Amino acid sequence: MHLALIALIPLAGAVLPPLAVRSGRNLCTAVTVAVSLASLALLMASAPAVFDGATIRSGGDWVPGLGLSFRFFLDGLGLFFAALILIIGVLVVVYAGFYLGRDDSPGRFFAFLLLFQGAMLGIVISDNVLLLTVFWELTSLSSFLLIGYWYHTPEARQGARMALVVTGGGGLLLMAGMLLLGQAAGSYQLTEILQRGDVVKASPLYVPILLLVLGAAFTKSAQFPFHFWLPHAMAAPTPVSAYLHSATMVKAGVFLLARLWPVLAGTDWWFAIVTATGLVTMLVGAWIALFKTDLKAILAHSTVSHLGLMVMLLGFGTEYAVIACVFHILNHATFKAALFMSAGIVDHETGVRDIRRLGGLLRVMPISAVLALIAAAAMAGVPLFNGFLSKEMMLQAAVDTEAMGQAWIVPVAATVGALLSAAYSARLAFATYLGRRHTYAAGTPHDPSVGLWAPVAALVVPVLAIGLWPQFVAGGLVQRTAQAVVGPMPLRFEPLAIWHGLTLPLLMSVIALAGGLLLLWAHAPLDRLRGLLPRPEAKTMFEVTIAASARAARWIVRRLHGESLPRYLAAIILTVLVVGAVGFTGGNHAAGGRAMLPINLPAAVGWALLVVASLGVMAFHVHRLVTLILSSVVGLIVSLTFMQFSAPDLALTQISVEVVTTILLLLALNLLPKITPPETSSVRKWINAVIAAVGGLAAAGLAFAVMTRDGASISDFHLAESKPSGGGTNVVNVILVDFRGFDTFGEIIVLCIAALVIFALLSSAFEGAAARRLDKMRQRLESGDAHPLMLVVATRVLLPLAITVGIYIFLRGHNQPGGGFIAGLVVATAIIMQFMASGYAWSSEQRHIDGHRLLGAGVLIAAATGIGAFLFGRPFLTSYFVYVPVPLIGEVELATALLFDVGVFLAVVGTVFLSLSQISRVEYRADRRPVPEGPSDIPFPPRAAARPTAPAAAPAES
Repeated sequence: MHLALIALIPLAGAVLPPLAVRSGRNLCTAVTVAVSLASLALLMASAPAVFDGATIRSGGDWVPGLGLSFRFFLDGLGLFFAALILIIGVLVVVYAGFYLGRDDSPGRFFAFLLLFQGAMLGIVISDNVLLLTVFWELTSLSSFLLIGYWYHTPEARQGARMALVVTGGGGLLLMAGMLLLGQAAGSYQLTEILQRGDVVKASPLYVPILLLVLGAAFTKSAQFPFHFWLPHAMAAPTPVSAYLHSATMVKAGVFLLARLWPVLAGTDWWFAIVTATGLVTMLVGAWIALFKTDLKAILAHSTVSHLGLMVMLLGFGTEYAVIACVFHILNHATFKAALFMSAGIVDHETGVRDIRRLGGLLRVMPISAVLALIAAAAMAGVPLFNGFLSKEMMLQAAVDTEAMGQAWIVPVAATVGALLSAAYSARLAFATYLGRRHTYAAGTPHDPSVGLWAPVAALVVPVLAIGLWPQFVAGGLVQRTAQAVVGPMPLRFEPLAIWHGLTLPLLMSVIALAGGLLLLWAHAPLDRLRGLLPRPEAKTMFEVTIAASARAARWIVRRLHGESLPRYLAAIILTVLVVGAVGFTGGNHAAGGRAMLPINLPAAVGWALLVVASLGVMAFHVHRLVTLILSSVVGLIVSLTFMQFSAPDLALTQISVEVVTTILLLLALNLLPKITPPETSSVRKWINAVIAAVGGLAAAGLAFAVMTRDGASISDFHLAESKPSGGGTNVVNVILVDFRGFDTFGEIIVLCIAALVIFALLSSAFEGAAARRLDKMRQRLESGDAHPLMLVVATRVLLPLAITVGIYIFLRGHNQPGGGFIAGLVVATAIIMQFMASGYAWSSEQRHIDGHRLLGAGVLIAAATGIGAFLFGRPFLTSYFVYVPVPLIGEVELATALLFDVGVFLAVVGTVFLSLSQISRVEYRADRRPVPEGPSDIPFPPRAAARPTAPAAAPAES
């Protein structure tokens, strides 16, 4: 698992900076550096094996049924990107420690940075495409936090949202693409997919896979027309910009294309889409950068252009182009990080980023200026710097490439891109560091402390070293990385060199450099000419698109979300009916072979009562009390049906639930008007009646078809294994606490959530507008005797008896009808009677444990029972039972399911107790609240006049 630790150490280490910042900024920075260095040390420990040609794998299964595994692998490509992420990450952290202002929180900043770093590392070393997608989305979320770090500024908030929308949408495309890729390749493991490129390309899913993956890569790497989000991300602090633009975020899309190159490249679709997109992006980004005046804006658009260059090289589909791409990724990471940090130094020292107000900084900031000029020369492609070498290789790859049957299109376009790159690089260098000096409000600028320029110097060193000794410094790394990109095929690698003779690419380089200087000389008239041309603004287009999408969403919501439950039910039932009808008409049908049971008199009477009660609910639904009584009759008939079919457990549960819910609903209805206001027209009622009748007939037909047919059922397994595997003869209880204990555990959690929701909703009914509204709705029909003595005495006698019965039902539940759920309902019924008879005030004084604690205890006991299985190497909620001999009694069964049932019992009692006490508390407060004057704002019938001389009614105080 050491590969997993490479990504997990930064993710886990993100909690340390917020803690260390209390001891000072320096310690916080040191802790962050230490976390990155720890991950880098693990990576470097595997580097020798990777350079020897090995591919290191580690990890295990996560969700095998879904093909999701927690596996990682490290080859040349993964090592290359991981090293860039961590090495430049360390330099960015050091730089940020000196760059951030007094009001900036370094703890929060470094926490976000480590989250982002860990997510990027997860992408480059994941061996499962689904796991890669998880890390991919995590980079979008963490970059959103980094870009919006200065959330007090509108630009940062807008840039963060823009980045999240674009890259998050690309993440959805990637998810779909990876699912299809795994299906086409027959595996979700990258190491296996990379060996099955021919299978994927021959699959009918190849084109959809390609389009989805390219959509994800293009959005992440800011390719045209998705390039607009990256320049707006410059609203982030400069250390974030340096990290995003050089070694992380935007390089993730390029990495994805390189990683899947053996699987997706080599087709006409790949060449046409990838090459054209990269070429257009390179030209558009460079053209925009030429006319920007903000330092970071120039660098941001130059990043877009260079990303297009890398994508274009991968689109060529040749081994030489791959080598050139890998080489340029390395070179671009060094000089672009150095340039962004240099821009931050200029901003830090002068307070200005507009190159029209800068100039002559070489004379006052010699160290920073020299470092920035070297990096700018590399970006321009000046000889003896690393950018020149990879640019010349790019031009050579372009010369070898034809497009649309023409050999000149790609070379000419590539030369124009290089020319524009030289022009904007020269403009940045001359306008900022050379030329006429300016005066600044902050005083005369000077070189900053070593903490700011040392990371820049560390990046400029490889710019010079690679430019002078390319094969010695970077040859082995580039070769090993390019070999990992192209896959198992042998790589024809020519050693990197400064001089290749008088070649066409060299001539194109000279033309690009000379043309760049000429373009810089003619910049002013060219800028005026550009101002006359129409210029679509990507930011405006994005905002218009988002606004239109929001309006469309609101329109759809207004049409679908009408806040009408009958409309929702009608839509659901009609959908089910249509789907069922399509399935029914598309299949063959034959009568079932099972004979029907004879109909006896009790069954016929029960069925008739069920029909009459159901029709009564529809006829008298306006009268809430009558509706509740009729619904209870329906529940009673259902429980008798369970008895008819030998299901005493279900019958007991149904009866108990009916009693508890009926009483609770009676108490709740006491707070509301007794009559429901008219809701629908007569026509709507007939439409609803037709839909309900058709739905009922369809459900009855489905039930008849299922019950008259023989079929395999899991019930035979449960009946056979209930005693041997679960230790109980009550199959229903064994299923609940053993075979399907996880379902029961989820159900009691849902039950507890429902109780907490009731508590929260009713909490607003004590004071304020909600209390006044509830009081207006209530009809005060009060009794002269709030607490009848006979009822009070009877309930206090019955409570211990009910608890005894509940304990008995609880203990016998594993072998006889009963269990924790039924026992909880029995005890809850007794508690309800206490509240109703003695009132809220007396009952609340007698209780010593509130419902919240019962809920918590129930869930914790059930969870602890399940977790205990881990101690014995068994899955969660695996039960165990043993028979213990007891003198004079005999063998007694002890089962862990009993503890789980205790949790169920407490959750049920706690849910009822909390709901009951809150309803009673609302009524208790309402009865003692003065009746407000004035007309009701609720469209219900007027309430009956209150009798001020009578004491509170029993239901009202219970």
